[in-house]
Amino acid sequence: MALLARRRRPENRLGFAVQLCYLRHPGRALLRGEQPPAKVLEILSRQFACSIKDFAAYAARTTTLREHRSEIEQYLGLRSFTRSDLRDMLILGIEVATSTDRGMAIMTAMVERLRLKRIVLPTADTLERVALIARARARQIAYATLGSDCTLEQQRRLQALIAPGEGERTQVGWIRDWSESPSARNLKAIIDRLEKVRAVGIEADRRRRIHAARYTVIARTAGIVTAQHVRRLNHGRQLATLIAFVIEMEATLTDAAIIMVEKMLGSLFRRADRTRSDRLLGQARLLKDTARVHAKLVRLLLQAKEAAVDPIEVIQTHLGWDRLTHSAQIAEGLTRSSEDDLRDVVERYPSVRKYLPAFLAAFTFRAARSSDPLLGGIDALKKMYREGRSVLAKRVPLSFLKPQWIKIVCVCDGLIDRRAYEIAVLVHLRERLGSGSIWVDGSRAYRTLDDYQLPEVVFSTMRAEDRLGLAVPSSFSAWLADRQTVMSDRMTAVEQAASAGTLVDVTIERGQLSVSPLRRSPSDQAELLKARLYGLLPRIRITDLLVEVAAWSGFTDYFVHARNGEPTSDQAALMGSILADATNLGLGRMAESSRGLTLSRLRWTTEWHVRDETYLGALAAIVNCHTAHPMARIWGDGDVSSSDGQFFRAGGRGEGRADYNGRYGTDPGVLFYTHVTDRYTPFHTKVIAANAGEAAYVLDGLLNHESELTIREHATDTAGAVDHVFGLCHLLGFRFAPRIRDLNERRLYSLSSLAPWPTLRPLVAGPINVRAIEEHWDETLRLVASIRAGTVTASVMLRKLAGYPRQNPVARALREIGRVERTLFMLDWFDDPEQRRRTNSVLNKGEARNALARAVFFNRLGELRDRTFENQRHRASGLTLVTAAITLWNTVYLDRAAQHLRQTGIAIPVDVLAHVAPLGWEHIGLTGDYLWGEIGQPRDDFRPLRLQSGF
Repeated sequence: MALLARRRRPENRLGFAVQLCYLRHPGRALLRGEQPPAKVLEILSRQFACSIKDFAAYAARTTTLREHRSEIEQYLGLRSFTRSDLRDMLILGIEVATSTDRGMAIMTAMVERLRLKRIVLPTADTLERVALIARARARQIAYATLGSDCTLEQQRRLQALIAPGEGERTQVGWIRDWSESPSARNLKAIIDRLEKVRAVGIEADRRRRIHAARYTVIARTAGIVTAQHVRRLNHGRQLATLIAFVIEMEATLTDAAIIMVEKMLGSLFRRADRTRSDRLLGQARLLKDTARVHAKLVRLLLQAKEAAVDPIEVIQTHLGWDRLTHSAQIAEGLTRSSEDDLRDVVERYPSVRKYLPAFLAAFTFRAARSSDPLLGGIDALKKMYREGRSVLAKRVPLSFLKPQWIKIVCVCDGLIDRRAYEIAVLVHLRERLGSGSIWVDGSRAYRTLDDYQLPEVVFSTMRAEDRLGLAVPSSFSAWLADRQTVMSDRMTAVEQAASAGTLVDVTIERGQLSVSPLRRSPSDQAELLKARLYGLLPRIRITDLLVEVAAWSGFTDYFVHARNGEPTSDQAALMGSILADATNLGLGRMAESSRGLTLSRLRWTTEWHVRDETYLGALAAIVNCHTAHPMARIWGDGDVSSSDGQFFRAGGRGEGRADYNGRYGTDPGVLFYTHVTDRYTPFHTKVIAANAGEAAYVLDGLLNHESELTIREHATDTAGAVDHVFGLCHLLGFRFAPRIRDLNERRLYSLSSLAPWPTLRPLVAGPINVRAIEEHWDETLRLVASIRAGTVTASVMLRKLAGYPRQNPVARALREIGRVERTLFMLDWFDDPEQRRRTNSVLNKGEARNALARAVFFNRLGELRDRTFENQRHRASGLTLVTAAITLWNTVYLDRAAQHLRQTGIAIPVDVLAHVAPLGWEHIGLTGDYLWGEIGQPRDDFRPLRLQSGF
């Protein structure tokens, strides 16, 4: 102010103040002819008794403007941007661009460095040109580094991949195109492609020569571009693109082959089970006749006992030994052992022999011990296949076989059933691959268990610096003391309440637990209010709804280009691609149903802008917008969530990629496993196999969403309520509150003597194995810290721990920790009716959202007909995003409808309004032609409500 007081004229005071503000922050000079924002001039003019109009006189005097700028720079300790600074910014830009293609990140780094060095920022276009040059040079450096030392022969083989072949199809196109349907023929096709990729001779470690983020961009581009496009690139970029393509395809094809073998083996057991079931159905009458004979036998023996006569004579007279012998033989055949079940599998050996030799020969399997007996068995089979023999060597490893398999493989006198041995090796290999105790060279998904976790040195450093990010102390003794205190307090409180009979809807008598079901509150008033509110909502096409939600939330900005990180300029094609996924319409039919959209536009946009990570960011934008809306608060605090799997049948080409689960009938399909908040917002989704355990995926959504949600408590149905999930949730800071069916069959566990709690004692199964936790506390913390750091997902680790033939020590420790937390949760469930209501409420909200998802996903009879897992993931992500958009749009207009009713004098209690879910779709046009209007332009006002008589 003192500096400004020296200016005599009001225009000079105002102009000087404007320049002072500009140079102080954001740190740039006022441009010639630039008009500052009116709000800035208004604030400054009030301080100096000036008029906004005075600035026009100042801006016209360039000499004064230049002199003032020089004085202000000296006052603030700034200096002008020079040519040497341009070189420094270029070096910095190249450094930043080494790890990212995002222009904003490069620009931000340069601006921050200039501010730190007290240099006035140059014009924006100057920095933009420097950033573009830096990004281009960083790319060139990465291309050159990735392709350096590549031999002429390797370059020739890489060039052959994009050379036109017969029918103008290139090897790149052939390699990318394989079927994921499990069959021996398709497996051979994958192995043929893998051998072609390996023949190029590019080592996978070459990717480590450049920054991982830069390599990811190159690899992502390599997976999208066509051979024709690659041929047009300059030599360095072309070489790097092909190298990344080869590296990525080797890992992708390796994993695809192993997954296919796992599915074929699962199908083998499933067909054997079906054969066995069919045989039992065919023998039903035989079983009935046999039961009659044996029932008669029992009656005869009882009569002989009562009459004190010889039972042998009674049987001889009334039944006959031949009939009894025949009946016993039939009964033995009907009551087959588990070994007999495995023999049914072995009978299907011909189907396994079609692919097993090629599969084992194509891969190198490794274990922690080079002398692992299973590896020896694999080598024995490889040698037999290689030599063209049909007889095993005299001595082959057998110690890896489980007892039930030993009885099948070892027939008699030391002889080995070759067919049973081959299948047994494959079955045990599948189990060991799943657990990570055996891994495969070149695989991305089948690595050693230790590779997924934080390195020991990194973990120790993070632990010493208290940076593990866990919700428990790193000291085992401190954790145990805390849990003992908490459990003692909770057991005492529940014991006293149970003894006094004050538990609400819960009784514990004579060691028997009884929990009454929750009483549903009357909903007539809520249903009437729902009908009134939805009757006011305007009718809208789904296309217009997405456009409006995009304007509110900006979710389309997250669908950035795979290479340059820029949002798409073709908003209509992006919306069409998203809706094609969400409605299960597909790009071809979407092009036919959308005016102005062509299939080529949709395909290009999908390939370059629609990916798992862009869907995740876009969903987070909608979730954040919904969470911030005042109306959303009436449904919950936003810190409670639930997750559930929704089954979608597979049809057509999708059947080969799907799995079976008897719980959902006889049709194949997959599960869309979705996390939903207590405000009805879906914030994460994942495609999992229909026969996979849902519990493994509970934590993935809680840890890997990108929204601003802070989840405190999470609920699942019984399928997710396993001890390992209880343990992980506790260590990571989530309260796990599942709804457990048959809760009375679950037992409590204790950390101390049960003498003070006689009423609860019959419900306790036994003590917690504290020693198992203590011995493996450090390894357990390392596992959980790895999950928290994102080096591995919880689902991957839980599946691998569950895959161990014998329980992994860390899994055992995690189970015991989970038993502690499950016991505490069950005690809370007994004592807190609000906990029961909250869990049931959030689960019901998730199930209600599933009905909306089913309505949106209506095309192709609601069946998945995609033959690739990637397309199935996009279907699930698109569906979740569109249901979230509908939820947000409904929330906005339900709020307006409620305000209208209140203005007309109708009372709307908040507790009643809380039962009106934003999941209705009757007013939304989901079908018909899809018309895309002005996208990106927000409406000036809201759509008018449908005012009807009586409302």
